[in-house]
Amino acid sequence: MPTVKVNSSTGKTEFRYTISTPKSASAKSIEKGLPTVLFLHGVYIPQEIFVQQFGDPKLRQFNLVAVDHRAHGETTGDKPPAHYGQVEAAEDFAKFIDALKLPPCHVVGLSLGTIIGLQLAVSYPEKVKSLFLMSPLGTEEPEDVALGRREIYEVWCEGLSGPTPDDSVLLEAVYGALQLGFSNKSSTLINALMNRTYPIAKNIWGPKGLDQYRVMTVDIITNRKSQTKEALAKLAKIPVTLVHGLGDVAYPVTYSEEFMKQLQAAGVKTSLVKIPDAPQFVNIDSSTDFPDVNSFLCNFLLEHSEQKPAPIPVQVSNPFEFILKMNGWNPAEDAEDETTI
Repeated sequence: MPTVKVNSSTGKTEFRYTISTPKSASAKSIEKGLPTVLFLHGVYIPQEIFVQQFGDPKLRQFNLVAVDHRAHGETTGDKPPAHYGQVEAAEDFAKFIDALKLPPCHVVGLSLGTIIGLQLAVSYPEKVKSLFLMSPLGTEEPEDVALGRREIYEVWCEGLSGPTPDDSVLLEAVYGALQLGFSNKSSTLINALMNRTYPIAKNIWGPKGLDQYRVMTVDIITNRKSQTKEALAKLAKIPVTLVHGLGDVAYPVTYSEEFMKQLQAAGVKTSLVKIPDAPQFVNIDSSTDFPDVNSFLCNFLLEHSEQKPAPIPVQVSNPFEFILKMNGWNPAEDAEDETTI
């Protein structure tokens, strides 16, 4: 996959990214004249988490762009400093947008990605057309959830404390992360995402990378502050939809409802979608008796795009399908499991 170099106030980074257009799963550039959607992933799992969005023909009417955050996936470069937070991350992605010469984007954030997407809109509103925030982390982190994130980090450190990595201990940390993200749900896709991510994580978050692991999986989330009413008021012209999975084990729906009230009090056009039984990583969960996230996202983009999208492609290839199938994803088996629930 291609990379692009970005220089910001916190260092030099070479971001791995993917561009999918109506005509190509792995394009060199966006198709001019079409709305452009920037996907910002959650913690731990990089851009492959959006596999079900990039393979959906109704979303491939648009330019889709995904990117690995710093200290995630195959993005490389300077380690994020200890003070790296939402402001510094927003700067990185503003420069990433500039480096790829992207137009103002519809930003789709997931969990950690919602923190960055929100700050991007506050600090650089001219670069953001709309915000679609899945499992939004819009207010300060509840202490019980922060404690859980720190425990995952501490167990991971324990697994690396000996002369060689202890996979049995490291996998305990992975299990904790899977509980947080997927609420004990299982599928071949979830397993494939773990199989794909685990060896990369052992490399970038090894004994010499524990500092950046803590910065990018704990501190950037637990140290964040709620946006002020004045800051949120900058989003008055940026429509926002929040998506909350009612099966999220960490954050109750009241958490997203409180954030929605803050946005509305600041004059921001906001709505909240509640997905029954869905986990925090709501975008890879589907249901046979309720519209999936992709349908809500597509309708949101159509409503708030000034540019006309392309016709829905008859068939699309998926940029993440091959690597995830190599790691055990079996879409047919997952579909069969859904029909038997």
